[in-house]
Amino acid sequence: MPAYTSTQPEIFTSPPEKSSSVEKKPGQLTDEQVKQYFDEGFLLIPDFFERSELEPVITAICELVDQLAQKLYNAGKINDKYEDATFYKRLSLIEKDFPGAAVLLHKRGVMPKAFQDLWTNERLLNVMEQFIGPDIAGHPVWNLRTKTPKNSQVTVPWHQDCAYLSSAACEILQPTAWIPLIDANRINGCMQVARGGHRKGILATHTCCAGGTWYVDLAEEEMKKTLDVDFEKDIALCEVPFGGVLFINNLVPHRSLENFSDKIRWSMDLRWQNPDKPNGFYGLKENILLRTSTDPNYTVDWAEFASRDRAKLQKAHVDVQAKLEKEDIKLDKDPEFDTTIVGPWMGNWEIVHHNKHTAQYKDPGDDSESWTNYHSTWTKA
Repeated sequence: MPAYTSTQPEIFTSPPEKSSSVEKKPGQLTDEQVKQYFDEGFLLIPDFFERSELEPVITAICELVDQLAQKLYNAGKINDKYEDATFYKRLSLIEKDFPGAAVLLHKRGVMPKAFQDLWTNERLLNVMEQFIGPDIAGHPVWNLRTKTPKNSQVTVPWHQDCAYLSSAACEILQPTAWIPLIDANRINGCMQVARGGHRKGILATHTCCAGGTWYVDLAEEEMKKTLDVDFEKDIALCEVPFGGVLFINNLVPHRSLENFSDKIRWSMDLRWQNPDKPNGFYGLKENILLRTSTDPNYTVDWAEFASRDRAKLQKAHVDVQAKLEKEDIKLDKDPEFDTTIVGPWMGNWEIVHHNKHTAQYKDPGDDSESWTNYHSTWTKA
């Protein structure tokens, strides 16, 4: 897919209209901070959360790691569950015994209550109101990032978030909150953002996929040529302390650096948008309404959204083993422990690196129903 230019690029650079006399709600940003977010495409707030607000998230992740360890142990995939290891070490030890464990946890799509509570944190939604207005939906793409040390499968290259969605996403602001659960820095793999790379309202040409991963890749030359990114002055290193949050525009280029520390750099990224606009998620899943201006007592209905487990819904394997053996690419044979990820974004861009992830991609053509059926078990949660 060639570069795509939004018909309304101003939505990425101009906040919604508001009355300057309105009293700010808890957690809301200053006018200068809101302006910075829209001018530069990102905003780092180093002290947004109290520790007590993030501790339930850590507890929930510990439970997910424990469930994964038990599952791998019962299947004979690992010989030790490393139950005495810390939150910042345990998954790394499991990963050494079963390479791909971090990917399995990243794929798992059930949203624990602690994640739900973080997504609907009152102060976070109050900030989103400043970005997109009083009616707020959660975008179906959310991620628990399992950045174990020195692991290319969890090191994300330069990209714009819209590159993973259909062109409809280029017409709607979808702010992301990137929330680390450790002091994120250059050593353990913090984020870098290309300041102002969103201003032209253009989704640049990406390629698929980076190295042996499922990630799309945005070349630096393309960033310079199409988005006017100056690598001498526009690249911002975003070191975010525990309790901080990095707000990102869905058209601003960004990446996460490799983790060279000896601890896991855990983080979450959550997304929001106007509930009346398309989410660009290929018709696979709808947004979830989180706040509405018509009902101050609105309660989120989590039942269906939060229970859809990506791991259990993974698509059936494609019978391409004979072809793959010629290229020395092997598919994971056990669906329960499948460490490959495939998705419709692979059809948006030229595939320049073939690997076990891209090998499972099947182009449905222009038939969206075919794509929905074929990928009905892709990462829907």
